[in-house]
Amino acid sequence: ISLFLLASLFRKTWKVSLGLVGLLIVSSIVLRGFYPAIVQKYFVEPNEFEREKEFIGYNIASTLQAYDLQDLKLQTVIPDDSILWEDVQNNEETIKNIRLWDYSPLLRTYKQLQEIRTYYDFSNIDIDRYTFNGEYRQVMLSARELDLKGMQNPTWINTRLEFTHGYGIVMNPVNEISGSGLPHLWVRDLPPRSEIDLPITHPQIYFGEKPSSYVFTGTTVKEFDYPMGDSNVRTAYEGTGGVPMGSLFRRVLYAIKFADFKILFSDVFTEKSRINYHQNIQERLLRIAPFLYFDSDPYLIVSDGRLVWMQDAYTAMDNYPYSQPVSLGRNLSINYIRNSVKATVDAYDGTMNFYIVSEEKDPVVATWSRIFPAIFRPLSEMSQELRAHLRYPQDLFNIQSEIYRTYHMTDPNTFYNREDVWDRKPTGDSKEALTAYYVNMRLSDSQKSEFVLISPFQPVTRDNMIAWMAGRSDGENYGELLVYQFPKQKLIYGPSQIEALTNQNPEISAQLSLWSQRGSAVVRGNMTVVPVGKGILYVQPLYLRAQNSELPELKRVITSTGGRVVWGETLEESLMRLLGPDGEKPLPPQPVSSGKIRVPATDGEYRTLQSLAAEAGKYWEEARDALKVSDWEGYGRSMNKLEEVLAEMDGFTEK
Repeated sequence: ISLFLLASLFRKTWKVSLGLVGLLIVSSIVLRGFYPAIVQKYFVEPNEFEREKEFIGYNIASTLQAYDLQDLKLQTVIPDDSILWEDVQNNEETIKNIRLWDYSPLLRTYKQLQEIRTYYDFSNIDIDRYTFNGEYRQVMLSARELDLKGMQNPTWINTRLEFTHGYGIVMNPVNEISGSGLPHLWVRDLPPRSEIDLPITHPQIYFGEKPSSYVFTGTTVKEFDYPMGDSNVRTAYEGTGGVPMGSLFRRVLYAIKFADFKILFSDVFTEKSRINYHQNIQERLLRIAPFLYFDSDPYLIVSDGRLVWMQDAYTAMDNYPYSQPVSLGRNLSINYIRNSVKATVDAYDGTMNFYIVSEEKDPVVATWSRIFPAIFRPLSEMSQELRAHLRYPQDLFNIQSEIYRTYHMTDPNTFYNREDVWDRKPTGDSKEALTAYYVNMRLSDSQKSEFVLISPFQPVTRDNMIAWMAGRSDGENYGELLVYQFPKQKLIYGPSQIEALTNQNPEISAQLSLWSQRGSAVVRGNMTVVPVGKGILYVQPLYLRAQNSELPELKRVITSTGGRVVWGETLEESLMRLLGPDGEKPLPPQPVSSGKIRVPATDGEYRTLQSLAAEAGKYWEEARDALKVSDWEGYGRSMNKLEEVLAEMDGFTEK
């Protein structure tokens, strides 16, 4: 048709041209609209599965390959109906690292207690793990960044020369609370105070998560470092970050670039002056590698005394054959992704490094590294201290979980009928799909605790739990995906079912109603589903926020296993009520008023029930003292002795 149209221009036969255009329009409608619909209705639908079976197989295989799910390790496990106290004792590191603080309540607490001045701000909460005194502990932390919007007197001197950086971090263990229901802060205040061995030699934060600005260092104006009482501590920048501003020519260029002619006429600049801009770490990395996709949550690491941002980066594309696309928002979709790059940014001088995790698994990053060999370095060149903080990225895990909830069905017939689609349902006050969470736990085939990203699955039409996925982060196991699937004939409670049981608990529901009547806002945290031993433990924090207050307090910890739900003021107390010898509420035995019944002691002397009751009370107090210091082994010994005494009392009382 195109050739006939071109020929008609030279012959000036407009009628032929018009007819050809009309024919083109009609054929387009027929071929692109009616014809496919006719084929689908009369040729495909009567025998749809048989005609599409081959291509469904292509779609399943290609999608698993494109999202790096082809090597996922699947195990079928039959969990116990409930966990036992022995499981708690044998998994002490897991219990010690169960997270009781949700990101949102903790961030509000940080802001209320640790911003110190209006020009500081905490952007978000990061989660990581460190080893202190031989203990592998999960922690939450945040950077105290400079926020110029909170400055009361935003003059040019203040915003460009004097207030140039944030300062320090706040850190707390995930499971500890103070007596007032607030987090136990290991690192806090200005100047920083630390209860742990975590030296920070460069606490200044020139590069972070706040929107980019530009500041000058090395001028005649001393920089503000941090407040101390009624005075301020000053400092001078000693790093290599930024661009030298010693020459007049550069001052002219930057005055034009930022439309700020105070740069040109100010007399504060010296030969050591530098300008720092592109201070937002993601913007900074994007300037170097615009072909990479960056994770939404960079996290801060304390390494060799410095604050270093770790940023996960991805290679992605949208034209992988037969693969199912996923939407990333902003009219952007992909159907292939790899977490092939780990980028770091030094918070003090802005130094950037891009480390390739594995070229073998990603030909895309291998191609980019050949194009830009000066940008990328092998992961082996990353320091061991930084490598100890690598983690399975949450954005990638959520994408893989979303894909796998359908594409775990590798049989084309099952896939076509959508017989076994899974879901990730929200818990707590959240309305969105359950977000994966990090835990320190010991997997069934592992001898030690490790940092794992996990997410439970439920059938799409029911609320029971059918499987859970884990992404490993530590050592040689980094990047490995596991799925533990439960047999369909066995009921394993899902998070929403445990919440329903919680709402039906008379003690809990009555207290929640009482708090609400008093004007307090009850905030339910996200439920954590933690495999412990061969059973499942469910933990949900509950926060209370007084009216007209932004400071949430951790008021109760709900725990559940085997369909039983209890709560306590601490995780230890809640577990004690859940797993103690008396079940729902293990209380110390009451003294028996009649001390006339005597039982023989091992030494031949006789003891009364009253003396046995006193002995039981002693073991009870020993158990409580052990709990206060998280001595699970000591608690177990005391509780075992208590059980023996109670059994002895019970036996002789029957006589």
